[in-house]
Order: sequence, then C-alpha cells, then structure tokens
Amino acid sequence: MSNRVNQKALIIGGGPAGLTAAYELIKHSKVLPIVIEMSEFWGGISRTENHNGNRIDIGGHRFFSKSEIVMNWWQEILPICSDESSISISYQNDKKNIEIDGKNISDKDDNILLVRKRKSRIFFNKKFFEYPISLSFQTILSLGLFNTFLIGISYTKAVLFPIKKQTTLEHFFINRFGSRLYKTFFKDYTEKVWGVSCTEISSEWGAQRIKGLSVTKTLTNAVTSIFRNNKKDIRQKSTETSLIEYFLYPKFGPGQMWETVAEKVKKEGAILKQNTKVIAINIENNKVNSVVIENSLTKEIETIACDYCFSTMPIQELIKGFSCEVPMKVKEVAKGLIYRDFVTVGLLLNNVNFQLEDNWIYIQESYVKVGRLQVFNNWSPFMVNDADKTWVGLEYFCNQTDPIWHFSESEMVQLATDEMIQLGFVNSGENVLDAKVIKVPKTYPAYFGSYSDFNEIRNFTDTIENLFLVGRNGMHKYNNQDHSMLTAMQAVQNIINKHTDKSNIWSINTEEEYHEQK
Repeated sequence: MSNRVNQKALIIGGGPAGLTAAYELIKHSKVLPIVIEMSEFWGGISRTENHNGNRIDIGGHRFFSKSEIVMNWWQEILPICSDESSISISYQNDKKNIEIDGKNISDKDDNILLVRKRKSRIFFNKKFFEYPISLSFQTILSLGLFNTFLIGISYTKAVLFPIKKQTTLEHFFINRFGSRLYKTFFKDYTEKVWGVSCTEISSEWGAQRIKGLSVTKTLTNAVTSIFRNNKKDIRQKSTETSLIEYFLYPKFGPGQMWETVAEKVKKEGAILKQNTKVIAINIENNKVNSVVIENSLTKEIETIACDYCFSTMPIQELIKGFSCEVPMKVKEVAKGLIYRDFVTVGLLLNNVNFQLEDNWIYIQESYVKVGRLQVFNNWSPFMVNDADKTWVGLEYFCNQTDPIWHFSESEMVQLATDEMIQLGFVNSGENVLDAKVIKVPKTYPAYFGSYSDFNEIRNFTDTIENLFLVGRNGMHKYNNQDHSMLTAMQAVQNIINKHTDKSNIWSINTEEEYHEQK
C-alpha cells in the first residue's frame, strides 16, 4: 500500500462503475482508490438483497456483453462453472472451450458464474407471447390471423414510408416495428415504465436501448437459430442482446460479483467506506482537490484530499455539491433532469397457476400497475431457499411524488398480492408465504425533462480536469452494467495515458451495436 499513497482517486459510488474503477486502478496503476458508498451494499442496483434466505436481484442483471474485455473481466473475478462436462462460449468470433470437472454445481465452490438459459415473455390479454415477438404458429393463433395480417401491413407501410423526422420514441418504435405492433406490445409497457407518453420521450432512448433489434433481425435470428449447434453457446458478437439464448450469472446473484470485487480491492490496499455520503466537492483552478464526506451512522464529517475524482452519483446531486461557481444554465439543466424510481416487491409463492420458466415477464396489461415480473428461481436456483416454492419480484416504476412511492411495506405487499390474483398467477392471498419490499430512488435516468440541453452539463464538467463522470447516473445515461464498467475502464486508461480529452468516455454505448431493451 505504501507505494500507492503518492496519488489518490476518490471514487463516489460503489456500484459496477465505481468498483471497476477501483479494481483497474489497483491492477494497472499506483493510484490509491478510496471508494465512498452511501448504502450498506456493494453493487448499486446490481446488488443482491437476502431476505430469509431468498435473494432479490433488483432490476435483473444478465452477465452478457459484446465486449471481450468485460467478459474476461467477469471471469477473472468469478470463474465459469456448469453442470455440463464442458461448455463452449464464443464472442468476438473467438471460440473458447472450457472444461468442467463434472461435479454437481451444489458441490462446488460458491464463488462461480453459472451458465443460464434466457427466457422472457410478454403477458398480454391474459396470454403469454414470446419475447421478442416471433411469428410462430402460437403467436399467430393468440393474435388471430386478421390481426397478424394487419400487423404485417402496418410494418410494410413503416418500411416503405418511414417517418422522416424521427424525434420522439413513438416515431422510433413505429419506424422500427410498425404502428400496430408498437401499440400492441410496446406502447403501454413503455409508458408504464416512464410515466409519460412515448411522444414526450426522445428517440435517443430507443437508439440507446434497442438499437439493432427489429422485425427483420428477429426473423433472421429465428431462421439462423435452427442451424446453430448452441446447446451451451453464448454468442456475444453477432446476436442482438434481446435475442440471446444463454448468459452468465453469479451463483448468488449480481451482488456476489461486486462484493467479491470489493473484497479483492480492499485486500490490495484500497480504502472502502460504506454508509457514507458526499456532502461537498471542493474545486479550485478547474480541479477537484478534496471531497467532504459524512458517515450516516456516526455523523462524523471528514475531508479527503484527492488527485482524481470519479463520480457515479446522480448529476443533480453532483452539481449541487460543487464548491466552485456553476453557470446558471448548468444549474437549471441539472435541476430539470428527471429520474424514474423503482419498487420491487418480492413474494414467496406456492401453487402458482402457470409454469414459469422465465427470467422476466413483461406485463402488458393496463389494469395493473406492475410493469414486469421476475422469477428469481430461473436466474439461479440458489436464489431461493426452498426449491418447491416460487420466489418472484414484481417491479413497479414510479416517481417519488407518486402515492405508490409512499406506500407502507404492508400496503405494497397487498397491492402486489392483489395484482397477482388479478393477473391469474395465484388464486388467493393464502398463496403468498413471505414478502419483501425494496425501494430504489433515481434508478432510471430519463431522456426527457431538460435532457435535450444535457451538453451544457457535459461541457462544464469536462473542464474540471481530474473529474471523471462514469456509470449510469454519473453520466445520466441509460447504460447496462457492462457499459458502465467500460466507462470506468476508459477513465482509468485516460489517467494512465495522461489523456485529457474525455470524449472517448462519453462515446461508449453510442455505437449502433448493442443494448438490452427495457
């Protein structure tokens, strides 16, 4: 540790981006990382919470990336394990065969990545539809021949006569899927997630989150999958993310990855502080020279000098914390940024009415508030204490000004139970054996509000030489965890290479290449 004290990096936030920055600094530099985490957990929303032996993955986190760097990084922290004697994983056109010793998973080391099968469906009109939508016989039967025909006509019209000035998310969806398919399977769910009309959301959100997914891609994938020998083949480079068939997953949920990273960097000398929040960022001569923190348990206040500062905290709070003079326009844009908040209700169920093999079920029913349903058993069998029970998470998207955000735990559990009955998943409240409610503020940075002027913030913060904005909330950018990690890796490389231009950090996840649809 003594050879690291020449320079210090203060890292705000112990989520994927913050902990990746710490790990990369430990591994590739002599800079001492100091990680400040506001909560008691490591991993941000990629954490895992344990309730009576049943684990909750907040939001769902597939460990899948088209970046070979990220795939190797994850395996460096937790090795892959499988109940197969061997598995084949290919990405970046580089196929790797991994031999497994053949024991049962339960007999092996707990610190492992499992290979899991991906399955998602849409629940609409009391029926299940494969997600992404496929033109299977079952889909056509459920939609009806005439409705399927109209969807085809609508899609053809969108291809031949696209909306030329694509500015809103509705324009994006219609150009990509056709008006009728958009209204059937995308509109209600998306508006449930964001709480506003698709006409009020920038088309940039679609470009960010959906990118290459289209009807054509779906059909192509369906045809090519017939000829694949992919029993345990995770295709990372040529397959649209929403179409992947297998992914990696830590045995005990995503938090296991980040708890392990935290242990590793601490062992190598990093300083980690939990239950601690940042209350001021002191800036002089366009540089962060120190950060003031407060322990939320002891109320002890401490000022930490630093040579570099990585921030994953929400932009609104970051700008408020600056000690330097901030332009009025920057303050206005930061104040006008909008976030969507998130409530997960875990329910332990018996006698579920449907056979649930899904990771996620998208609830496209307007008569309930729940937006999505996770089945934690199918992320990893070790997420549930009793394999005979079904451990689900009902996901609610809201604003902190909405009544639902202020519901008590019992009120949220009652709402979730009532909606499971309404949807037909269970028959009565007697099927609910246990429950847990988790509320997460500022989960999803929104692409409306003052977001159209976000460059005002970026241009200003980029002038602070040793400040690096990384991660989802740090950049107000709807990244998955792999892209959040890549922003941190790039920032560390910029420090090592003395590269002052930060555009290479902002350019991550802007390519028309990949992302997971919500």
